[in-house]
Amino acid sequence: MTEHNKTDGLAPGDVLVKNDIPEMLISDTAAKTAELRTIEFDSHKLNFGPQHPSAHGVLRLILDMDGELVRRADPHIGLLHRGTEKLIEYKTYQKALPYFDRLDYASPMCEEQAFALATEKLLGIEAPDRAKWLRVIFAEITRVLNHILNITAMGLDCGAVTPALWGYEEREKLLEFYEAASGARFHANYFRPGGVARDIPQELEDRIGNWTQEFPAWIDELEGLLTENRIWKQRTVGIGIFTSEQALAWGFSGPCLRASGVPWDLRRSQPYDNYHKVSFKVPVTRQGDCYDRYLVRIQEMRESVKIIEQGLAQMKAGPVKIQDPKFAPPPRAEMKRSMEALIHHFKLYSEGYHVPPGATYTAVESPKGEFGVYLVADGSNRPYRCKIRPTGFAHLQALDELSRRSMLADMVAVLGSLDLVFGEVDR
Repeated sequence: MTEHNKTDGLAPGDVLVKNDIPEMLISDTAAKTAELRTIEFDSHKLNFGPQHPSAHGVLRLILDMDGELVRRADPHIGLLHRGTEKLIEYKTYQKALPYFDRLDYASPMCEEQAFALATEKLLGIEAPDRAKWLRVIFAEITRVLNHILNITAMGLDCGAVTPALWGYEEREKLLEFYEAASGARFHANYFRPGGVARDIPQELEDRIGNWTQEFPAWIDELEGLLTENRIWKQRTVGIGIFTSEQALAWGFSGPCLRASGVPWDLRRSQPYDNYHKVSFKVPVTRQGDCYDRYLVRIQEMRESVKIIEQGLAQMKAGPVKIQDPKFAPPPRAEMKRSMEALIHHFKLYSEGYHVPPGATYTAVESPKGEFGVYLVADGSNRPYRCKIRPTGFAHLQALDELSRRSMLADMVAVLGSLDLVFGEVDR
């Protein structure tokens, strides 16, 4: 859709020119008596989305175009706003947790982790060691799930169809791990304040271990399709460049920040759960373009496999939730024998637990960057306030500067490299 300047208010003697063809001719008498002036057309505007296959959700962009060059990109957000932060205020702490699965639905367990850690901090409790390892393992599985989806979807936007087909086949294995642990393929609701919902069987541990042996070869195949592909590099190298100073000024985090040369990773700088017990590298590049953001995500998948292997090796048998019936449901068998256990179960799932007054900001390194929860408790069984710090919101606000003077066709590469999910952006 194009939009041109209005032609109202032309002075006598003006000539309106488009493609060097006069569209309004003035009389010979007026031409002799008035000085001729040319009125130039301004740039046109283009609507990108929200019904666009490369918008990755419900993004609407108003692009100010100069021919094929983008002069300005104005994002319009809020089309997926559901009032999540307000809804959480009307739920108990346990019932608020599933809302986090529906924020960044490409990496749900990492969102759960932030809220569970924030609640634990206010309660002054700590999850058992095995539960921490399960959180680390499934957070890294989630990271791989997210990066496969991002890289292959970005490739599809740029014309590479094969990676998307391979990626969905590989993601299916990881979603089966989700289902085996939680019973759900997407909205797992697996992490809980005080631990995780249930333990995983030895058979699932073995399946995850076998997958870690096979997956690096799959990454090699994916890189064989893309990393040195001439067309892929033409579409991504030198596109959407952001320096380290710009990235820090705009509040970037995650792969977008590390691709600009800043080695900041919350798993390393502010370890949570059992990340201080594992050894891994933080991938960093310096060009800060779409290609470097792709390379960082590729290397992060390799490091995630190493973390999962270390977690499986160090995880010992033991409880997976805190042994306090006020915060975790008692075993089903005990409920059939003990009236007290039955009362605890009823109270936990009807009234919930009361959290002492206080406030905390807790952040985790989600696949997209720093995902934070500012949680305020007033002593009741419901959060007084839950402010969510999404990762994609900071990245989206820099889209105008990222895409300025780039070609229209490059917008899909820039958008794909930012890895936006509007469930968390709009909340």
